[in-house]
Amino acid sequence: MSPDRVIRALAAMALGALAAGAPALAQPVPAFDPVAVPEHVYTGGWEYFVGGGVAVFDCNGDLLPEVYAAGGAGPARLMRNATAAPGARLAFSEATPPELALTGVIGAYPLDIDSDGRMDLAILRLGENLLLQGKPGCRFAPFDASLGFRSDDRWTTAFSATWEAGQALPTLAFGNYVDRSDPKGPFRACDANMLYRPEGERYADPLPLTPGYCTLSALFSDWGRHGRADLRLSNDRHYYVDGGSEQLWAMEPTPRLYTEADGWKTYTLWGMGIASRDITGDGYADVFLSSMGDQKLQLFDPDAGGPSFRDATYGRGTTAQRPYTGGDGRPSTGWQIAFGDVQNDGLDDVFIAKGNVQQMPGLAMRDPNNLLVQQPDGRFVEMGEVAGLADMERGRGAAFDDLNLDGRPDIVVVNRAAPLRIWQNTTRETGNWLLIDLEQPAPNRRAVGAWIELRTPARTQVREITVGGGHAGGSATFQHFGIGPAEKAELRVIWPDGTASDWLAVGANRILKLARAGRGLRPGSP
Repeated sequence: MSPDRVIRALAAMALGALAAGAPALAQPVPAFDPVAVPEHVYTGGWEYFVGGGVAVFDCNGDLLPEVYAAGGAGPARLMRNATAAPGARLAFSEATPPELALTGVIGAYPLDIDSDGRMDLAILRLGENLLLQGKPGCRFAPFDASLGFRSDDRWTTAFSATWEAGQALPTLAFGNYVDRSDPKGPFRACDANMLYRPEGERYADPLPLTPGYCTLSALFSDWGRHGRADLRLSNDRHYYVDGGSEQLWAMEPTPRLYTEADGWKTYTLWGMGIASRDITGDGYADVFLSSMGDQKLQLFDPDAGGPSFRDATYGRGTTAQRPYTGGDGRPSTGWQIAFGDVQNDGLDDVFIAKGNVQQMPGLAMRDPNNLLVQQPDGRFVEMGEVAGLADMERGRGAAFDDLNLDGRPDIVVVNRAAPLRIWQNTTRETGNWLLIDLEQPAPNRRAVGAWIELRTPARTQVREITVGGGHAGGSATFQHFGIGPAEKAELRVIWPDGTASDWLAVGANRILKLARAGRGLRPGSP
């Protein structure tokens, strides 16, 4: 780290600590080092200006997650995690099987569709979307036709999945962008979104969710912890222009849009990505929305009696509306947005991949990625430059996951028309941590829709297990928790059917697979 970066880091940390009444330098300075990886570029014309997602998941059973990156007009690529051992220097090698070297890929999400213990892939494309079944050794194949999934030719840019009660298969939502066949387009030509609900062991014909407002991110989440995940869609105002808004679909037998009568507030922005995490500590998930200009942290109001979210105040430091370095003062463009605890202090931080759509003159061209580090008083301080993440390429999809299982989340960014980047988290003197994976009997072996509650003397952290959000890509990795100086913690799981486990005491700095065993949790080291 350069002397200037060190000085800025110390000043930012001291300011945050003093504002909270804590000793200066209570938090370590975040640091990330670039990792050499096989060259991969997300390319293509205007239909690939959006997308560029990345899926992060373990496909060969060694626990270290692989990286599958969209290629746009070029082939997508799987990079095998070749790190020598947990905690070692990150390393990746080319390992793309023919069935994944697809063109037209906008993004991908890992999930275990058939509950066989291997990760499958939902692949979003310009054209027909695909569901590929995971096989041993990072190989994949189309699901048998008996699954009933079919996709027509669309421009798909968002995805989410959940397990509805009593179903053997997950419910799938595909968010579509502009209808390219509309001769009046592209403006005011947003396509319908598609909902796939299972009927027994196969999928019924997709149900169009209309109106569509050019969706760029989708997330099933149980916003009120009432036992049902509803579908939130973040939509791009650039193409719906007027008359559109953000959407929340109530997943009733016949899905319906929430309205202001339900407590939902009409909200418009250039919606690019969704991230969800309990920031306030009230046990409910808040949301962070990436956009052009201001990024929007919205805090859930549990007393409103409905899905009511309010913008966090400007003083929390979360808007990240303009570049913090590079000399371009025009508004920023946010894409992937993700929570993670860089320093393991128990306070969630935020990474945002940034970059101009292409050559939009009203927006910054030199637009560095953000690392917003949460302070003890709940404010966020920009640390992207001092951490070494201020890349000026056009960022798109990204991942914020522990790639070498050392308890520190690393970063992957897919860039448009520039090489993919991976940074290893090398922050020193971080706090303690836990990596947790859940398992229950099929269906839904990975317990999508469960909640993990983890408590230490300092705080209780609450985490919902979801599939979706981000921008065109997602992760299926261990749930990472920073726990600061605590050497042990207690945790319980509220399973998707609402059953709460007993509390389990665990030691710090461990990788745990927790299996459902009645009201108990059966821990094991995977």
